[in-house]
Amino acid sequence: MKIESSAFTRADLDAFSDQLLEHERLVLADRLERASARLAALGPRIQAGHGSGQWSAHEVLAHISVLSKFYGVLTYKISSGQLTELDILGNVHLRDVLGEKLAEIPPAELLEMALKDQARALQVLRSTDAPSLRREAKLEDGKSMSAEQVARYALVNHLETHVDQLEQALR
Repeated sequence: MKIESSAFTRADLDAFSDQLLEHERLVLADRLERASARLAALGPRIQAGHGSGQWSAHEVLAHISVLSKFYGVLTYKISSGQLTELDILGNVHLRDVLGEKLAEIPPAELLEMALKDQARALQVLRSTDAPSLRREAKLEDGKSMSAEQVARYALVNHLETHVDQLEQALR
Protein backbone atom coordinates (compact mmCIF):
# COMPACT_ATOMS: atom_id res chain seq x y z
CA MET A 1 0.00 0.00 0.00
CA LYS A 2 1.33 3.42 -0.93
CA ILE A 3 1.53 5.90 1.95
CA GLU A 4 -0.16 9.13 0.89
CA SER A 5 -0.75 10.97 4.13
CA SER A 6 2.80 12.27 4.47
CA ALA A 7 2.22 14.50 1.42
CA PHE A 8 -1.21 15.74 2.55
CA THR A 9 -1.68 19.46 2.90
CA ARG A 10 -4.41 21.29 4.83
CA ALA A 11 -6.23 21.74 1.50
CA ASP A 12 -6.09 17.96 0.91
CA LEU A 13 -7.53 17.30 4.36
CA ASP A 14 -10.28 19.87 3.81
CA ALA A 15 -11.13 18.34 0.43
CA PHE A 16 -11.22 14.86 1.98
CA SER A 17 -13.45 16.12 4.77
CA ASP A 18 -15.76 17.68 2.18
CA GLN A 19 -15.97 14.34 0.32
CA LEU A 20 -16.98 12.56 3.51
CA LEU A 21 -19.59 15.18 4.36
CA GLU A 22 -20.95 15.03 0.81
CA HIS A 23 -21.40 11.28 1.21
CA GLU A 24 -23.05 11.75 4.61
CA ARG A 25 -25.30 14.49 3.21
CA LEU A 26 -26.69 12.06 0.64
CA VAL A 27 -27.12 9.30 3.22
CA LEU A 28 -28.92 11.78 5.47
CA ALA A 29 -31.17 12.84 2.60
CA ASP A 30 -31.99 9.19 1.93
CA ARG A 31 -32.89 8.69 5.60
CA LEU A 32 -35.19 11.72 5.51
CA GLU A 33 -36.81 10.41 2.35
CA ARG A 34 -37.41 6.98 3.91
CA ALA A 35 -38.80 8.44 7.15
CA SER A 36 -41.11 10.68 5.14
CA ALA A 37 -42.33 7.70 3.10
CA ARG A 38 -42.98 5.74 6.30
CA LEU A 39 -44.96 8.68 7.67
CA ALA A 40 -46.94 8.96 4.43
CA ALA A 41 -47.91 5.30 4.74
CA LEU A 42 -48.92 5.63 8.41
CA GLY A 43 -50.68 8.99 8.16
CA PRO A 44 -54.03 7.84 6.79
CA ARG A 45 -54.44 5.53 9.81
CA ILE A 46 -54.13 8.34 12.36
CA GLN A 47 -57.40 9.24 14.01
CA ALA A 48 -58.19 12.66 15.45
CA GLY A 49 -58.10 12.88 19.21
CA HIS A 50 -56.06 13.74 22.25
CA GLY A 51 -54.33 11.40 24.65
CA SER A 52 -54.63 11.31 28.39
CA GLY A 53 -51.14 11.41 29.83
CA GLN A 54 -49.20 10.34 26.75
CA TRP A 55 -49.48 11.93 23.34
CA SER A 56 -52.04 10.42 21.02
CA ALA A 57 -51.02 9.53 17.45
CA HIS A 58 -52.72 12.78 16.38
CA GLU A 59 -50.60 14.79 18.83
CA VAL A 60 -47.42 13.03 17.69
CA LEU A 61 -48.33 13.92 14.12
CA ALA A 62 -48.83 17.56 15.15
CA HIS A 63 -45.38 17.51 16.75
CA ILE A 64 -43.90 15.97 13.60
CA SER A 65 -45.51 18.71 11.54
CA VAL A 66 -43.94 21.40 13.71
CA LEU A 67 -40.48 19.82 13.87
CA SER A 68 -40.47 19.23 10.11
CA LYS A 69 -41.06 22.91 9.44
CA PHE A 70 -38.94 24.28 12.29
CA TYR A 71 -35.79 22.21 11.80
CA GLY A 72 -36.07 22.21 8.01
CA VAL A 73 -36.11 26.02 8.03
CA LEU A 74 -33.23 26.15 10.52
CA THR A 75 -31.17 23.83 8.34
CA TYR A 76 -31.78 26.07 5.34
CA LYS A 77 -31.19 29.36 7.14
CA ILE A 78 -27.98 28.23 8.82
CA SER A 79 -26.60 26.56 5.68
CA SER A 80 -27.36 29.64 3.57
CA GLY A 81 -25.72 31.97 6.10
CA GLN A 82 -28.99 33.77 6.85
CA LEU A 83 -28.94 32.70 10.50
CA THR A 84 -25.77 33.06 12.58
CA GLU A 85 -27.26 33.27 16.08
CA LEU A 86 -29.99 31.09 17.53
CA ASP A 87 -31.91 30.98 20.79
CA ILE A 88 -32.61 27.26 20.50
CA LEU A 89 -34.27 26.90 23.92
CA GLY A 90 -36.61 29.84 23.34
CA ASN A 91 -37.51 28.50 19.92
CA VAL A 92 -38.15 25.00 21.30
CA HIS A 93 -40.62 26.49 23.78
CA LEU A 94 -42.41 28.30 20.94
CA ARG A 95 -42.35 25.13 18.88
CA ASP A 96 -44.20 23.23 21.60
CA VAL A 97 -46.86 25.94 21.97
CA LEU A 98 -47.41 25.80 18.22
CA GLY A 99 -47.61 22.00 18.40
CA GLU A 100 -50.49 22.27 20.86
CA LYS A 101 -52.36 24.54 18.48
CA LEU A 102 -51.66 22.31 15.48
CA ALA A 103 -53.11 19.33 17.36
CA GLU A 104 -56.51 20.92 16.65
CA ILE A 105 -56.00 20.49 12.89
CA PRO A 106 -57.31 17.26 11.31
CA PRO A 107 -54.66 14.55 10.86
CA ALA A 108 -54.93 14.55 7.05
CA GLU A 109 -54.04 18.25 6.91
CA LEU A 110 -51.18 17.80 9.39
CA LEU A 111 -49.82 14.94 7.32
CA GLU A 112 -49.89 17.05 4.16
CA MET A 113 -48.13 19.93 5.93
CA ALA A 114 -45.44 17.66 7.37
CA LEU A 115 -44.76 15.91 4.08
CA LYS A 116 -44.46 19.22 2.22
CA ASP A 117 -42.00 20.58 4.78
CA GLN A 118 -40.01 17.35 4.68
CA ALA A 119 -39.88 17.58 0.87
CA ARG A 120 -38.48 21.12 1.16
CA ALA A 121 -35.89 19.96 3.71
CA LEU A 122 -35.00 17.07 1.43
CA GLN A 123 -34.41 19.52 -1.42
CA VAL A 124 -32.10 21.54 0.84
CA LEU A 125 -30.13 18.41 1.75
CA ARG A 126 -29.90 17.24 -1.85
CA SER A 127 -28.67 20.63 -3.10
CA THR A 128 -26.51 22.07 -0.30
CA ASP A 129 -22.74 21.62 -0.45
CA ALA A 130 -20.46 20.52 2.39
CA PRO A 131 -19.08 23.97 3.27
CA SER A 132 -22.63 25.29 3.60
CA LEU A 133 -23.65 22.39 5.85
CA ARG A 134 -20.66 23.19 8.06
CA ARG A 135 -21.93 26.72 8.69
CA GLU A 136 -22.85 27.29 12.29
CA ALA A 137 -25.20 29.38 14.37
CA LYS A 138 -24.06 30.50 17.78
CA LEU A 139 -26.38 29.37 20.55
CA GLU A 140 -27.46 31.34 23.59
CA ASP A 141 -25.03 29.39 25.80
CA GLY A 142 -22.01 30.25 23.65
CA LYS A 143 -21.88 26.87 21.93
CA SER A 144 -22.67 26.53 18.26
CA MET A 145 -24.65 24.19 16.03
CA SER A 146 -23.98 23.49 12.37
CA ALA A 147 -26.63 23.14 9.70
CA GLU A 148 -25.59 19.50 9.35
CA GLN A 149 -26.13 18.89 13.08
CA VAL A 150 -29.59 20.46 12.92
CA ALA A 151 -30.49 18.32 9.91
CA ARG A 152 -29.02 15.11 11.34
CA TYR A 153 -30.17 15.24 14.94
CA ALA A 154 -33.01 17.71 15.28
CA LEU A 155 -34.73 16.90 11.99
CA VAL A 156 -33.92 13.39 10.75
CA ASN A 157 -33.18 11.50 13.99
CA HIS A 158 -36.06 13.28 15.70
CA LEU A 159 -38.43 12.45 12.83
CA GLU A 160 -37.34 8.81 12.73
CA THR A 161 -37.93 8.50 16.48
CA HIS A 162 -41.47 9.85 16.22
CA VAL A 163 -42.30 7.76 13.15
CA ASP A 164 -41.20 4.71 15.17
CA GLN A 165 -43.48 5.95 17.97
CA LEU A 166 -46.40 6.21 15.54
CA GLU A 167 -45.74 2.72 14.17
CA GLN A 168 -45.91 1.31 17.69
CA ALA A 169 -49.04 3.29 18.56
CA LEU A 170 -50.86 2.19 15.41
CA ARG A 171 -50.16 -1.53 15.80
